[in-house]
Amino acid sequence: MKFQHKKILCFGEVLWDKLPSGAKPGGAPMNVALHLNSVGLDVSIASRVGNDDLGEELISFLKQAGARTDLIQLDQSLPTSEVLVYLDENNNATYEICEPVAWDNIQVTEPLKKRAKEAGLLIYGTLASRNPLTRKTLSEILNSEAVRLIDVNLRKPFDQQEVVEPLLQKSDIIKLNDDELAVFSNWHDKQNLDEKDLVEWLAVHYCVQMICVTKGEKGALLYAEGNFYGHPGFRVKTVDSVGAGDAFLAGFVAALFDGKPYDETLAFACATGAFVASKAGATPAYDLDEIQKILRS
Repeated sequence: MKFQHKKILCFGEVLWDKLPSGAKPGGAPMNVALHLNSVGLDVSIASRVGNDDLGEELISFLKQAGARTDLIQLDQSLPTSEVLVYLDENNNATYEICEPVAWDNIQVTEPLKKRAKEAGLLIYGTLASRNPLTRKTLSEILNSEAVRLIDVNLRKPFDQQEVVEPLLQKSDIIKLNDDELAVFSNWHDKQNLDEKDLVEWLAVHYCVQMICVTKGEKGALLYAEGNFYGHPGFRVKTVDSVGAGDAFLAGFVAALFDGKPYDETLAFACATGAFVASKAGATPAYDLDEIQKILRS
């Protein structure tokens, strides 16, 4: 996978995850961007917050983390997003996502169009497209020549096939989890296919170059250039799973940008996801030494 430029644009939701232990900054695009920023990559976040205390605190958090905030818009009427996070007995998370919120109203601006044109990689999810306004903005910037990576994030009731499929059709790389893969199987009546056959069918159906399927503690599967690569994952003591998939994606992208072989890329992504699962919240302080230690385990 080759990228024309080393600049990355992450588009979508920024929010507060309201965990049992307290509120923490979150949102998949923001989490991915923060991890990529931590490894020194040139990354921007395009989103929208409310003109309220929560929005101000979120911007302050991002600035303190060294992230660029110039593409985060300010909404005068809609509030900054909050998501209620529930943890089960195994510390796996489920979410209650409030609406409408500021990131439902991301607008097309000249700075946003310019940054999209300059990007070598554009990362976007499915959740932020639940509202037609933000969906229209995303559709416009996806016309850039960047490699387009979709981070599938099916959250009921914002998981309609008619919304998600056009986003898949515009992508070059699809990242999803095994539960979402099962949903795609049902959409296309392909339940008779085994995992690898289904992934290969989806790659042809959506005309994508690469598909990555995460499986939680069981690792991940990657289809790239007609070949499959698998990794069983790393065993760590899970504190909570919030943001682990986002960290996996950041590790995956960082390794691709480094030009690592696909098997090493997948291993590094799994180790990065395991590292975050072993910490509280979605964006713990990045520790490459600890990730390397997990890799060696």
